[in-house]
Amino acid sequence: MNPIAATVSKYFTESFSTRPALYFSPGRINLIGERVDYNDGFVMPAAINKGVYYAIAENGTNEIHFYSMDFEEWLSVGIDDVKKMTGWKNYVLSVVNEFLLLGCKIKGFNCVFAGDIPRGSGMSSSAAVEGGLAFALNEMLNTGLNRAELALLCQRAEHNFPNVNCGIMDQFANMMGKKDNVLLLDCRSMEHQYFPLHLEGYKIVLVNSKVHHTLASGEYNIRRQRCEDGLSIIKTKLSIQSFRDITRVEDLQGYKNNIPEKVYNCCLFVIEEIARAKKAAELLQQDNLIEFGKLMYATHEGLSKLYEVSCEELDFLVELASQNSNVIGSRLMGGGFGGCTINIVANEGIDQFIQETSKAYQKRFTIIPEAYIVETANGTEPIAVTL
Repeated sequence: MNPIAATVSKYFTESFSTRPALYFSPGRINLIGERVDYNDGFVMPAAINKGVYYAIAENGTNEIHFYSMDFEEWLSVGIDDVKKMTGWKNYVLSVVNEFLLLGCKIKGFNCVFAGDIPRGSGMSSSAAVEGGLAFALNEMLNTGLNRAELALLCQRAEHNFPNVNCGIMDQFANMMGKKDNVLLLDCRSMEHQYFPLHLEGYKIVLVNSKVHHTLASGEYNIRRQRCEDGLSIIKTKLSIQSFRDITRVEDLQGYKNNIPEKVYNCCLFVIEEIARAKKAAELLQQDNLIEFGKLMYATHEGLSKLYEVSCEELDFLVELASQNSNVIGSRLMGGGFGGCTINIVANEGIDQFIQETSKAYQKRFTIIPEAYIVETANGTEPIAVTL
């Protein structure tokens, strides 16, 4: 059993004197298709082998007891008193609230959870927290929701108490991930395809900048509003329903003077990124990782210059990667303003890449970055309990 799972199980048993059910809820990476999940685009995420481990069991009362081992905090609340709070509490309580909104009769339960996703890393710890609890409650309550429905429930949960108006990508990858595969998800129709991720000779290396410059949720909502504003203006000019209906950048350029600059730039990025994600799927089918990597660099350039969600530290890390012959693709990943870069690195050059990057980054910013070699994983699933 995974050491974190064992620790969570042990703490639960010692705290409540009962044996829990155990679950693993993965974080995610996104190879390409950033910031388009809420713009009817295509994204290419994968679940990974870092995530959140849950121990949970009914307690025969009308109370819910949570313990976050990472924050070393307890939360006890009556089922009738579930409401918006602060921090991590909002994410678990909002999931409970969504089941209540569906008319489910929630039974009291005890829950202990912990994870190994670094905070602010862009691996979507929030979706992992939501997904693990939602999956566990669905089984415990015999609700009968399928994985796609659970992903949508978790998305609503993040919209509600935490007030992060996210798209569906993180929650969908958390529920629908498949080891050794990436998902190509159509965020408008929810149709999806699995593409085998053939990384022969390469690995995915995340480099954590260890910085987080601003409240990601606030900036996230600002960028989303810019896209909505831009689309509203474009709809008055073109007969379209979403950005994906614009297949030529030239169609947008003709209305540049009618759209505020920052709004226009966000729209331009979204149109280009949707095209990149579709092209990336073709390249994976051809096992053309070199050209795929070039698209990653292009995505970073757009996120930095057009969408303006990068920062000096992330730009520095991507520039370093671009100068290393063992790296074929690099970009910021996740909400931006800090967190990780995602890099595809040749096996023989990984140690050198990590060492040289750490040295240069520490010299420039006096911050020691962290590097993680990650692998793809299945979506949220039960863990076999060993005696």
